Amino acid sequence: MFEPIQKAGEQFQKIGKDNFDAAVRSYGELNKGLQAISAKLVDYSKTWFEQTTKALEQLVGAKSLEQAFEIQAQYAKKAYDLHMTETSKLSEMYITLVRSAYKPVEQAVSKKAA
Repeated sequence: MFEPIQKAGEQFQKIGKDNFDAAVRSYGELNKGLQAISAKLVDYSKTWFEQTTKALEQLVGAKSLEQAFEIQAQYAKKAYDLHMTETSKLSEMYITLVRSAYKPVEQAVSKKAA
């Protein structure tokens, strides 16, 4: 008489454990991805700061207004190129992060559907 209830309880516990395990793996992937993105942002900030400092030093040493405009134009191009490159890399990292964090959940759901 209690056997069906016991089996249902065991199945419920197994589902709960599987879901918890999937959530823990998902959180682990999310954590790794966010750490990688943070490191990338720190590198980007350092590079930007170095480029800006170099451009300011060159501007201070400019001999003419024309030379100052040229320095500013070169800096703007480098800053734009750096920004576009880093934004692209960060976008790819975010996409990879979402995919890897969702994968354990997706696997848990596909197990239950099968």
